[in-house]
Amino acid sequence: MGVTIQIPTPLRRFTGERAEVQVEGGTVEEALSHLTDQYPALKRHLFTDDGALRSFVNIFLNDEDVRQRQSQATPVTAGDTLFIIPSIAGGAPIATLRQGAAARDTAALPQLSPAEIRHYSRHLIMPEVGTTGQRKLKAARVLTIGAGGLGSPLGLYLAAAGVGTLGLVDFDVVDESNLHRQVLFGRASVGRPKIEAAAERLRDLNPHIKIVPHETRLDSSNALDLFKDYDVIVDGTDNFPTRYLVNDACVLTGKPNVYGSIFRFEGQVSIFWGARGPCYRCLFPEPPPPGLVPSCAEGGVLGVLPGIIGSLQANEVIKLIVGVGEPLIGRLVLFDALKMRFRELKLHKDPRCPICSEHPTQHELIDYEQFCGIGPEETVEAGWEISVEELKQRLDELAGGDEGRPITLLDVRNPQEWEIASLPGAKLIPLHELQDRLGELDTAATLAVFCHHGPRSMRAVHLLRQMGFARAVNVAGGIDAWSRRVDPSVPEY
Repeated sequence: MGVTIQIPTPLRRFTGERAEVQVEGGTVEEALSHLTDQYPALKRHLFTDDGALRSFVNIFLNDEDVRQRQSQATPVTAGDTLFIIPSIAGGAPIATLRQGAAARDTAALPQLSPAEIRHYSRHLIMPEVGTTGQRKLKAARVLTIGAGGLGSPLGLYLAAAGVGTLGLVDFDVVDESNLHRQVLFGRASVGRPKIEAAAERLRDLNPHIKIVPHETRLDSSNALDLFKDYDVIVDGTDNFPTRYLVNDACVLTGKPNVYGSIFRFEGQVSIFWGARGPCYRCLFPEPPPPGLVPSCAEGGVLGVLPGIIGSLQANEVIKLIVGVGEPLIGRLVLFDALKMRFRELKLHKDPRCPICSEHPTQHELIDYEQFCGIGPEETVEAGWEISVEELKQRLDELAGGDEGRPITLLDVRNPQEWEIASLPGAKLIPLHELQDRLGELDTAATLAVFCHHGPRSMRAVHLLRQMGFARAVNVAGGIDAWSRRVDPSVPEY
């Protein structure tokens, strides 16, 4: 029996979709070396060119971060399990979360009305909550970032539980594709601002609380001002720039960050609180390169998964406020819906953390788009893009006998997306396979590259241009724009 290495979902495409691999080795380094010998494409995603483990990848031996032991030199024995954890993504009563004597004095907590007593009766008869706990909930101010997959169960359960002031940050509109997981919304909400539809639903659920909508994009210019008036911040975001922004703003304002992330069938939950334990940067000092970790829009997510993870986050918020149980400070819970398995990993504060250590080097918010590598490389160069209308016209001309240069349609989506909708004559090479399959393409050809909406194909065009494919162009808006504006018979998804 060797060492088992658990492969997270985003990296399984490099292991033939295997969730775990058996290897030999006497140390973590040897075990990982045997893993990458079996699956060479995995190596560049785990290690830098000089052989160092990438900063956005953590290795846990059983439940312990190997950085707290001997790093890659940590010994392993038969029967051990190594977990690859990449980025995706005692009680603390309200008196410790809020400032001011009134919040610390139980007698000064707001009273419950007869209507509230009826509403919260099942809480009130629990000795762990009781009248005092419910009054703490009424006094609490919680800010949720995002009103989507995670924000839906968060909003519903925090509102139902009686959190007195519930702030919502979102700037998106409800799309039909949201409805399989964002249970705050129904078909009547499609096209409406999420913040508007969410506030209406939550006020109907519990008229005894105050809903504060913040219809804005969270960024470095407004995060500190937004956070200062709340006791707990709940991260329901779906992108790395905002995730790091939320973490840093929480550290700088001293707020607990109730974290959750989801992808396909897997989720993570923790509480990052720099004043009491590790922050998000202690676990992931740096983000992965843009495009390396697929988003839910690219990789999908089981509809029920955000309900599970968001409910766990809501549970942690309520525990923090009421002051019961053991909050997930210094612990990371992993959930695998396919195996119906929870796993808990121990987290440690990084003494070199740039923002939450005793001697931080960062004292203010930064440009998080730039920090996460989202910059000039994502921009559209002149002549590098074609509209779906222009592409349709060119294809029609070629079909009519025009002797111009032929066009190769290159689809860089995933096979599952191809099964939903595809364009006749297109060649499928998923983006993560493109670099290894360049030999299948003609450098002299005109390559019209498309994905679902455009971002992945734009990254593909940058790569192709760098590798000598001077005629590669991005199809703006992707197959979604083709379906909407050229051929409605192509299914939208």
